[in-house]
Amino acid sequence: MISKSFLIMLFTFFMSITFPANSDFYDLSFESINGNTISLKEFKNKPIIVVNSASFCGFTYQYEQLETLYQKYKKKGLVIIAIPSNDFGGQEYKDNKKVKEFCEVNYNISFHITTITKVKGKSRHSFFKWVEKEAGYLSLPKWNFYKYLINKEGKLSSWFSSVTKPSSEKFLNELKKIM
Repeated sequence: MISKSFLIMLFTFFMSITFPANSDFYDLSFESINGNTISLKEFKNKPIIVVNSASFCGFTYQYEQLETLYQKYKKKGLVIIAIPSNDFGGQEYKDNKKVKEFCEVNYNISFHITTITKVKGKSRHSFFKWVEKEAGYLSLPKWNFYKYLINKEGKLSSWFSSVTKPSSEKFLNELKKIM
């Protein structure tokens, strides 16, 4: 039988593991929902929130909170990039046009949205490989609406699971640190 203190120690160890990144955050890019390239180089010296999303998830309401943050802080340089994915429970459209329409009609999204993208597994987008190297395996999305805060130097500052709302005090305090 494994002792509780051993499990706590093991958990703490894995939560603290970080790996040096092979590539710079600013070397990465996404394909936008409009078919253009979203080059992260464009966002040097800006605070960034990256979120994996899905249209039919119980956490989809977070789009509204993210849009509110974007409207509040975009003049201070805040960039938000939503990455729609169908990797968790088949909760995303299979067509990029439908995703775009859903986001615009239901949430009036004005921040960046990528094409439907893999966020888990070996074929996941390079951003999530970078996240794992920066913060370890536990930082990878286990569901939709994991949120990653990138500071103005292109470093992963903090990350939050689906259950942490963008309007929560915890999230807002970390956001203020990167603004």
